[in-house]
Amino acid sequence: MKVAITGAARGIGFATAKALKAKGAAVVIGDIDEEAVEKAAEELGVRGVKLDVTDRESFTNFLAEAGDYDVLINNAGIMPIGPVLGETDADARRCLDINVHGVMLGTKLALEKFIPARRGHVINVASVAGVLPTPGLALYNGSKAAVVMFSEAVRQEVKQHGVHVSVVMPSFTNTELVAGTRSPKGQKNCEPEDIAAAVVSVIARPRPRTVVPAKLAPQLAVMGLIPQKVKDLLNRRLGLDTIFLEFDQGARKSYDERIRS
Repeated sequence: MKVAITGAARGIGFATAKALKAKGAAVVIGDIDEEAVEKAAEELGVRGVKLDVTDRESFTNFLAEAGDYDVLINNAGIMPIGPVLGETDADARRCLDINVHGVMLGTKLALEKFIPARRGHVINVASVAGVLPTPGLALYNGSKAAVVMFSEAVRQEVKQHGVHVSVVMPSFTNTELVAGTRSPKGQKNCEPEDIAAAVVSVIARPRPRTVVPAKLAPQLAVMGLIPQKVKDLLNRRLGLDTIFLEFDQGARKSYDERIRS
């Protein structure tokens, strides 16, 4: 099996590449940070390619490097946080371009290969933020909601061609994306390896949607039945109403500068 992974120089993408290689898969990783992806590739013993997921030529070249790949994992994404009025137009465009357009572009390019072959698997890494709106996370919420809905619509469209489309939805995960924030009360953050294990499981047994940790799936499933006032109260008790509004800006400085560069 050969797998191509975007945004894999660090975090969830890196952990996923490591887990898949340990399972015997041939892995090709891509990332916008050329120096970081080269270092990651050397550490993992895989092929690393500079990749801008917002650029068709760059994405096409990356997939060409991957050759006869069986699985594309669209993992690249950024997470700006803070008050909605503090998000610049440039922040919004960049977040949507990477988180949404990048996933759509990668999916379409993979389907051009998979549909004629009547095989293949696209896995889009979204987030529970795609179904759980949170103050201070509006831009990211919107982008991940788009990924969730896009993935499901495409899954229904291409399943007749023998192609699988899955979405993986992590909760709080200890990567740079949550730098400077705190965990919800009573909740332990996931590790990148937890998400990687879920992706490996989805490849082995394709399914439309996987939530990590799995115990959150039933809770998310019933959220639509809960009155909004109760949801708001629950958010306050968990601290979700302030987590992305009251954070350590200094601790996020490096990440924020990188995603805006």
